Order: sequence, then C-alpha cells, then structure tokens
Amino acid sequence: MLEEYRIEGRRAAEIAASVERAVGSGELEPGQLLPPMRELAGRLGVNANTVAAAYRTLRERGVIETAGRRGSRVRSKPVTTAREISRLDVPPGVRNLTDGNPDPALLPALAGVFAAAGAHADREPVLYGEAAVEPELARLARADLDADGVPDGPVVVTSGSLDAIERVLAVHLRPGDAVAHEDPGWRSVLDLIPALGLRAVPVGVDEEGPLPDDVRAALEGGARALIVTDRAQNPTGAAVSATRARALRSVLAQYPETLLVEDDHGHRIVDLPLHPLAGVTRHWAFLRSVAKAYGPDLRLAVLTGDSVTMDRVQGRQRLGPGWVSRLLQRAVAGLWAGGAVDVRVVAAAYGRRRDALIGALAERGVEAYGRSGMNVWVPVPDETGAVARLLHAGWAVAPGARFRMNAPPGLRITVSTLAPDEVGALADAVAAAVGPAPDRRYV
Repeated sequence: MLEEYRIEGRRAAEIAASVERAVGSGELEPGQLLPPMRELAGRLGVNANTVAAAYRTLRERGVIETAGRRGSRVRSKPVTTAREISRLDVPPGVRNLTDGNPDPALLPALAGVFAAAGAHADREPVLYGEAAVEPELARLARADLDADGVPDGPVVVTSGSLDAIERVLAVHLRPGDAVAHEDPGWRSVLDLIPALGLRAVPVGVDEEGPLPDDVRAALEGGARALIVTDRAQNPTGAAVSATRARALRSVLAQYPETLLVEDDHGHRIVDLPLHPLAGVTRHWAFLRSVAKAYGPDLRLAVLTGDSVTMDRVQGRQRLGPGWVSRLLQRAVAGLWAGGAVDVRVVAAAYGRRRDALIGALAERGVEAYGRSGMNVWVPVPDETGAVARLLHAGWAVAPGARFRMNAPPGLRITVSTLAPDEVGALADAVAAAVGPAPDRRYV
C-alpha cells in the first residue's frame, strides 16, 4: 500500500525511478492513487516542478495516468507491472467469463499443418537474407483482402495484431501526439498508446462502430491517428455498417493526413460483411490476426497499407526480430488453404450464445449489446458492485474500467464457451447484480 511505500528522490529522474520500481515490485498496485504533487514535493523537500516533471515522465512511460483534479494513479495495466499482478484472480468454483478467449472446441487441429511445414523446412530451410513473407501466405492474404475491398498494398507479417499496431504508430507518430481510439475499446491498445508516449483521445462507439461526430471532433482537436475495429469490436461487439462506413469515410476525407489503422478483429469468426475505410487517407494500415479463429498461441497477423507505411514497418522489423518465423507462416497458409475454419459455423456458434444471453437479459429488463464476436457488453450503474455481486454468485466477468476512458460503466461478458443451460442462471445473476439498466446508449 502507498502508506507502506516511501517515494524517494531529489531529482525528477530519481522520483520517477522510485515509483517505477515500486510498481514493478507490486508495492504500488494498479489503480493506486499517488500523492498530490505539492504534497509529495513538501515531503521530499523539493520544488513542485520537480515532482511534476517526474509524474510527466511516468505518464509518458505508461506507468501512471492523470485525471485532472482526481489526481494521478498507477495505470490499471502499467507497462512495468508483472502480468500476474494485473490478471483477475478467479476463485475455484467460479465460472470464468472474463478472459476474451475463443472456444477451444471451435479451433482447428494444428498437428498436420505444422508437420507439413516442418517437412518443407527440412527440405528447404529458411536462411538469413531470404524473404520475410511466405509467398503462399501473402497470396492467400491478398486474395482475401481483394475480395473484401481492401485497397492494394504490400503484405507484411507481424507477431499478432498488437505488434502490428505498435509498429504502425511508431513509424509515424512522435511522443505527445494524440491518437483517437474507440471508447470503450481494446484495453491492450489503450495501454499501448501511453506506453509509446502518445495521448489517447476517446471516440464514442455504438453497435455500428465509431461515432462520426466524435471522430470529427477528435481530428479537429489535433489527433494525428485513428484506430478503428471493423468487426467484433472488443469489448462491445460493434461492427462497422455500410452506412457508418460511408459517414466515417466522409469525415476522414476532410483530414487526409490522418494515419488510419483498421483492425479486422472478427476475421474468420464473423459472417457480417466487411466495410473497410482504408484508402481515404494518405497513410493507412489494415490488419488481421489469426488468434481468434485459429488460436491465440499462433502469434501472427497480416498487415497491409500504403507503400510508405509498409516500407517503414518492414525496415524497423528488419532491425529487430527480422521476420516472423516462415515455419509458422507456412502452417497458417496451410490452415487457410485447407479451409480449416468454417466461418459460417464459427460465427453461428458465437452468434447463438450472444443472442441467447442478450435475449435472456432483455426479458429481465437489462439492456446488453453484442452485434458480432464473442463478447457481450452490459451497461451498469455501479460497475464495482456488480462485479463483486456476480463473483459472489459464482460468475466472474470483466469490469468495464479495463476498456473505457470516458464511457459510462459496464461489464464485458465473454460468451465463447457459454453453454445453453447456463444462460438463464447467468442472466438471473446479472439482473440481480445490476438491476434494470437506465434507458441509454453505451457511448
């Protein structure tokens, strides 16, 4: 606890290092409030500007966040925190609906494609200096992108979608730049943005995607980049509709220097049509991960975009890891070519589970959302209380605070493994925990 940890230092760098060490060791916990700057300055016998500089450094490093008069606190998932500290502990016997994982029963078998990829590697091992992208993977990816109306561009392979987003932001933006992002939105990106020294600007979202007026306001306010989830938005399940895509393209056309980053989070698990925004702005990137459809341990995403952005990403990648394993790329290409995942079957399975829970909650007077993907978003008046009451009733759900900036409170419930005979009991528990929700949108 803060009372038990004494922040030390006379210079800004020393004070920042003291806080960072405590966060990394767990002595300062996620969400914990730090002393006001003037109070800490008095305690340390330094100028308040010194503490202000230390706090600024900690914000830029993604360790703390500041909310005006509400003060500064350790981020819920600071970059220095060990993974196990930020993970929600689910007691034995409690049904875990927090993790956002796909249903293992819907994932394809991997042994055959890896055996084939291994045999190919035995015959023709990949050595230094060879192409970074497996030709067959690039061909299959480009064919899919063409079919979905994504503009032409080079194909790059990264270690998952978050790796792709980080690389794209890093090659275009500088510390202090603002990034418009959905609110509620993917927690990992909300943590990544400040870790890169950038500022997140919240953009409201409804079931059809980001709100055009909010996007316009963010870009008018100076945001240099916009991140959009096209389908299966995490945590709300939103999917960009054709009408919304036209409106967003119209807004982006007025700000052609905006860096647009699109994440097709629902690729191969959603059967709703894709309505891409790419091509309206000068610099853009469009990415697809294989994690949700084929398994989270397959750390691979395909990325395309304008030639300048892709060249920069590949150049930086060459200076770091060099490339994503061609063995892994061949295995994924084998999964794609062999039709290992039936999109209609997977989308229908997740859809039945979402619709069943949303319908059961509606019967109990509780509003909930989930147009696509494997999550349901439930607006609540008291997020902390609802999570605690559900945990007591035997259900673990994710608190909305993990996913939002200015959006009202809510709960994210992952329905990927929800069985039909669990729906009624879960809906009863949610209704008892939150009561009838007020008449409002979740934006």
